[in-house]
This record gives sequence, structure tokens and C-alpha cells, in this order.
Amino acid sequence: MTSFDTSLSFFGVAILLGLAPGPDNVFVLMQSALRGRRAGLWVVLGLCTGLIVHTLAVAVGLAAVFAASARAFTVLKTVGAVYLVWLAWQAFTAPVDNGTDGTPPDLGGRAMFGRGVLMNLTNPKVVIFFLAFLPQFVEPEAGAVGLQLVWLGGLFIAATLLTFGAIAWFAATLGQWLRRSPTAQRGLNRVAGVVFLGLASRLAMAER
Repeated sequence: MTSFDTSLSFFGVAILLGLAPGPDNVFVLMQSALRGRRAGLWVVLGLCTGLIVHTLAVAVGLAAVFAASARAFTVLKTVGAVYLVWLAWQAFTAPVDNGTDGTPPDLGGRAMFGRGVLMNLTNPKVVIFFLAFLPQFVEPEAGAVGLQLVWLGGLFIAATLLTFGAIAWFAATLGQWLRRSPTAQRGLNRVAGVVFLGLASRLAMAER
């Protein structure tokens, strides 16, 4: 098993990566601001479920096969970009509730969980990142490489839960305050739409 010192170092790096601006944590921030804390936390759980899939793919070697396939990369990033454009359209056309008390529209935990899973799994850069990042902390003398990769992936998921959960918590508080004003609601929806379009453009132009 990976040593304690290496595991601790890896966890610290994973925390920093979780806090660094990126597509997934920006996605969590906007969904939490728009839909509330509960919705944001469901999105976080969905993203982490996607990370489980990526971890297992790296552990059994599927990630290397995927990384070598230009067609698979293109298909995944196209699906992801189209999905983000659809979310942008939803944000731009969302109705404004006059006289609201700041309570967000509830889409249900299953729907928000699915958004997180889909967002993560349709981003081919994640699996390539895992393929490049996790093996750097593997210790050949510490036992089975596959088990070490699963352990490191689990630590990364724990760090993601911690950092993304905090982002969801605080973004939801800000969003609740903004939703009390119809003007602020409209502005928040437009900002969300622009952010989703930006993420879609970034993903569509991504290269291996």
C-alpha cells in the first residue's frame, strides 16, 4: 500500500487542485447558486461518482486505450459540449419568480446527481489527467500498482468531496440572497448561461 507520507502529500495536492478554478468546481458553484445547497451537494456526489469510474479505468488500463483513441476523445467532448450548451439555454430562458423568498426551484436529487455524473464522464480531459497524475505517486516497492491507483483515486475523491462541498455550501448561501431580487435572479441566470457556454467552448476546443 502507498506509504502514509506519499498519501498525505497526494491528498494535499488534491485539495489544492480542487480549489484551483476549473470546469468541475465552476459547474458546482453555478449549480449551487442557481439551485441551492442541496442541489449543489448532489452535483458534487455525481461528479465524485464519475471520478470512481475514471479511477477504475486507470487501474485496469482502460484509460491508456481511451487516451490513444482520437475518435473516442472527440465523441466524448462533443457530447459534453452539447450538454453544456443545453444547460446554458436553460439558464438563459429560466423564468424569474417575482416576490420569491430565495427558495430555489427543486429539480430533485436524482436529476442533479445525473448532471454531475454526466458532466464528469463527458469530459475526456479528466481521464487523461488521472492517467498522467495518479501514477506519479505510485511506489513500485509498495505492492500491487492497481490497488495503489485505486487508493490514490479514493483519496482524490475524498479531497474533491471536501473542497467541492465547501464551494457548494458557500455558493448556495450567496445564491439564496441573490434570488430574493428578480433583477438579481435574471442577472444570475445570464451569468450562469455565459459560464456554461464558456465551459462548452473550452471543452469543444480541448485537445489530447
